[in-house]
Amino acid sequence: MAYTPALLIADMPDVAAAVAKRPKHITIPPYLQAGDTIGITCPSGFILEKDIQPSVEQIQSWGFKIVTGSTVGKREFTFGGTDEERRKDFQDMIDNPEVKAILCARGGYGVVRIIDQLDFSSFKKNPKWVIGFSDITVFHNHLHTNAHVATIHSKMCNSFPDDWSKAEPVQIETILSIKKALLGEKMEYKVNADEKNRPGNAEGLLVGGNLKMIETLAGTASDISTDDKILFVEDVGEALYNIDRMFCNLKRTGKLTHLKGLLIGGFTGIKEETPDEAFGRTVYEIVYEKVKEFDYPVCFGFPVGHQRNNFAYKCGVKHKLSVDANGVVLMEV
Repeated sequence: MAYTPALLIADMPDVAAAVAKRPKHITIPPYLQAGDTIGITCPSGFILEKDIQPSVEQIQSWGFKIVTGSTVGKREFTFGGTDEERRKDFQDMIDNPEVKAILCARGGYGVVRIIDQLDFSSFKKNPKWVIGFSDITVFHNHLHTNAHVATIHSKMCNSFPDDWSKAEPVQIETILSIKKALLGEKMEYKVNADEKNRPGNAEGLLVGGNLKMIETLAGTASDISTDDKILFVEDVGEALYNIDRMFCNLKRTGKLTHLKGLLIGGFTGIKEETPDEAFGRTVYEIVYEKVKEFDYPVCFGFPVGHQRNNFAYKCGVKHKLSVDANGVVLMEV
């Protein structure tokens, strides 16, 4: 079947309706085995080769091989090379049959500039894990909608500790969760109770990522349907009014209407307000204002985001969610 560029899909008169009609079946890429190869590339921001070495050494200690992409060490202003260099490097990772998983070196900005120029036809035939978060949310949502393939939302190379022996327990645990996800272990997460949580039980495909990127993708070929799914969101460095605006976007685009559950991750580095420009609402209040008419479970303080407590999650894979007075459990089915 001929490959249809995402750019042409975006020209359809009702992209939102098309997204909603996408098949619900999601392909899970083959889990990795010792000796398999993981490719490292920079589709977003730049990173120096020396700064990926802690991640390379750690991943090799897990029994995997590493292929370093041509964009590692390159820089064009904030980007890991030009748009064409980043597109080609990611395309090479997609098309290389030896590469079983693609680890994005860092986030930043840039994937949305190249997503429509990538050819995922070979990826659909031979899916592999795409790993990362933040700006990499573009890949998670695009591949869920257009390739129907599961991905891993997790830390990237720039989050690996320089000295493993001196790393904090939570840092070690979150990094090791990437290994567990790649090896196919069933993932389970437990979160302490929060009086602001809304109790309930749910089951559905897990989707989500960076809230700003989800907003940015609305109405495009990379948009994602959240119907009957468990949605997680996080963000960093935003003002409260911007967070409110993004949740307004989720509601107005119907992404909060037919959810099975909502997980609120870290909203870190919220910009300080001046007294005469105070927004007057907390993140809790912003969320509840948008979901008060619905009855699905809501969890705050979920361990995902621009923070050390940021675990690996299999996007597109079915999970069960339980929220009650004793705490929160999210479990891969």
